Amino acid sequence: MHVPVTLVYGSLLGLIYVFLSLKVTRARKADKVEIGTGNSDAVERAVRTHANFIEYVPIALILIGLLESAGAADALIRWLAGGLIVGRLLHIWGFNQPNQPHKGRILGTLITWLVILVTSLDGLYLGLGL
Repeated sequence: MHVPVTLVYGSLLGLIYVFLSLKVTRARKADKVEIGTGNSDAVERAVRTHANFIEYVPIALILIGLLESAGAADALIRWLAGGLIVGRLLHIWGFNQPNQPHKGRILGTLITWLVILVTSLDGLYLGLGL
């Protein structure tokens, strides 16, 4: 039985998303913030880390899945999906460091952009039959 690579990596990303969601909930509860960020740095960081994840991961994962379904090399799919996870974890870690901008945040963002760029270009290559 062939298990799609994007199913495994997407599931890992789903677990990270739940972790980030719980961090938002804990920060809101600790600082007694129902809606918005309540001028709390902890809530603001949790909310922005969560939001940044959801802003980038869906398009990257969709593109990786589409490449996989189009028959792109399995090794490429694994590198891209693994890169997305590494990029997002670096971003999460770096974003939550006191000294900003942090190298982890910057590197995580660059890796994520690179994954989206490579998947987009390869998708055009495969899709247009170049």
